[in-house]
Amino acid sequence: MCDLQQKLQGAIEPLNRASYTMIIEFFGPPGSGKTTFAHALAQQLRGKGYHAKVALSYKPSTRAAKYDLGIFLFISRIVSAMFSTARILLFSAGRADDISNSFAIVRMIPPKNRIWRARIWRYILHLSRCWKSAEQSPEIIIFDQGYVQAIGSLAMFNGSTNPRALEKALSLAPAADLTVRLLVPAAVVESRLRRRMELEPPAERIFEADLSVNMRSFAVFEAMHDLLTTSGREIISVENTDGPSTFKSICRIERQILSALSRFDRSVGEKQIELPAHRADVTGSATAPPRNKDMGSRLAWASIFALLIYIGGAGLTSLAQLAIARLIGPHNYGIYSYVQAWTSVLAYLATLGFNVSLLRFLPAYRASGRLDLARGVIRFALQRSLIAATLFGMIGAASVLFLSDPTERGLETSIVLGMMAVPLVTAYALGATLVRAFGGVVSALLPERIMRDGLLLVLVALLALSGFRTVDAPSVTMAVLVSSAFTAALVFIIARRFEPPGLGHAKPSYASREWWLAVPPLMLITGLDVFVSRAGVLVLGWTSHIAEAGIFALALNVAMLVGLSRIAVATMFSPTAADLYVRGDRRGLQQLFARATLLSAGGAILVAVPMMVIVEPFLSYFGEGYSAGAPIARVLILGYVFVALCGPQQNLLTMTGNEWAAATTMVAGAVANIIACAAGVAVYGLLGAAVGVALALSIWSIAMAVYIRKRLKIMPGLVFALLSIRPSAVDARQWHWFLRASK
Repeated sequence: MCDLQQKLQGAIEPLNRASYTMIIEFFGPPGSGKTTFAHALAQQLRGKGYHAKVALSYKPSTRAAKYDLGIFLFISRIVSAMFSTARILLFSAGRADDISNSFAIVRMIPPKNRIWRARIWRYILHLSRCWKSAEQSPEIIIFDQGYVQAIGSLAMFNGSTNPRALEKALSLAPAADLTVRLLVPAAVVESRLRRRMELEPPAERIFEADLSVNMRSFAVFEAMHDLLTTSGREIISVENTDGPSTFKSICRIERQILSALSRFDRSVGEKQIELPAHRADVTGSATAPPRNKDMGSRLAWASIFALLIYIGGAGLTSLAQLAIARLIGPHNYGIYSYVQAWTSVLAYLATLGFNVSLLRFLPAYRASGRLDLARGVIRFALQRSLIAATLFGMIGAASVLFLSDPTERGLETSIVLGMMAVPLVTAYALGATLVRAFGGVVSALLPERIMRDGLLLVLVALLALSGFRTVDAPSVTMAVLVSSAFTAALVFIIARRFEPPGLGHAKPSYASREWWLAVPPLMLITGLDVFVSRAGVLVLGWTSHIAEAGIFALALNVAMLVGLSRIAVATMFSPTAADLYVRGDRRGLQQLFARATLLSAGGAILVAVPMMVIVEPFLSYFGEGYSAGAPIARVLILGYVFVALCGPQQNLLTMTGNEWAAATTMVAGAVANIIACAAGVAVYGLLGAAVGVALALSIWSIAMAVYIRKRLKIMPGLVFALLSIRPSAVDARQWHWFLRASK
């Protein structure tokens, strides 16, 4: 009997470790080391096999160089705060209590400074949402600054420690399972705060409170400790003065946590030993659906949020293309488009697929606590990719000098400048991937989608207004080179801002064989993905139809607006799909793919219908000769609508380990695209090229759908959604799923 109990307990323990929810919060004066301590504790718990993470954490940035003023970080923090708060306020259906509760807490102890009042209210609002998510999470969630800290900050900026106000505010806040107070001498805190101010960029210091205000927090947190103790809440007070005291304190808290978890394990173990037959039903029916529902909701809102960024970027791109097309005319615009097509293809080939694989490697290494491998793969990817990009650019520039027509000086100069931009495009593509892998999805989109084209528009406008030189293809390509350089710099500054604590100090380790194995298929996928969309422009450029290439490129840019919804959905779909596949949740993956397809298709149709109507007058605004691209744009729009109706299939293949299958279909699609374009141009001219591209896109999408159905046993998203409407065709849970998805 004892052996049986031990076996059952051994089988139950990993399940409990993965499913037990516990919330821990820290409080203490600014500079007491709450963030560092919280991350160290989380890493210690992960080493014991528990799922632990720090939520809503922010680590002050450090100055990268003497001339680093921190302006970009300053702007990004403000923009990020505005977007995230707007998202909560606009999409808070059913969670109005978060808003009202945050207002109520702030009204109890309002800071005298209105800016700090707004900042702390915003933090409490976000904290409310994160806290509720933590209560449903099967993990140990650590808040380095929870409700107690937020209320203490209110009192600190209010200048009062009124016990009644503090008590009322604390009564409105949910209690953590474990509350930890960090004790640090005032002299140490003051020294740390002064050091922090010295290391921070000047613009970042604007967000910091005065030293006198921070030192006032000692009395505030002492009063709060007394109130919490009187109310019966268990508080653990630990020292965090130096290395030895920190280690000792972490071990003490760890013992407290493990003791609580072991008590929970025993209670759950007894229940599961009594009812072993019901275990599968409980975990299968009670736990999985809420998770899938929550993931679907997150996917929808996050995709909409990402789509807004893409739409903003598309607006800037359209303005930039409008200005360029009107200023330089069809012939020069054809040169510009041809060069940009080659620049994009070579730059994304040069990423060696790391713009995709880093999204898999980095989260996995961070989750397992292998920051050494995380830093190693970042260094490995950047070094190899930038070397490849430089080689591609040099080969491209050399080929122009030896093989081009000497009479086409504008084309030669533009290609050389475009080849110089290849390493820069590769750099900001990888930098944006790092930001996404570190959790800054929206911040990763802003530089490429907003900064690059916005700066390009400004540079082209200045060039036209100054009259310094003729605005032609080479001058516009030079503007692209400059905007790409600024974008790459901004992306890596943001990546540094989102870098996980401890990553920069980790000694890199390398798993080169594993990383190289992922390169060939993903390199083909990323490079050919760009090539397929630019095949028409490239074929027309090869055949010396430069002016026609400009008209086709403009029509293609209009048609690609239809594909924004699919790209936005794929941005959020990929990591979630990888997680479901690893856990073996095939049903959840099918439902997620169907949701993503519905979002992709719906967004594409909403854009396509009005674009089909207004495309001709819209193109006529670009200048004389461009209106001939209207029928081309309509054909291409239909092709991209079909791709959107199939959903993020390429991402599904990549995130489920079927990179070679995705690469094979990409190669087939690229070959079909070239053949169809060449044949179409020879027979019907520009319209034939458009028909060829649309047919190639459709065939490629169908091929992927067939492979996914056979290999992954996953139906096309729209087919699954339509079948879900018929209760007789599927079970009741699929029917309810569709009703939830359509709300």
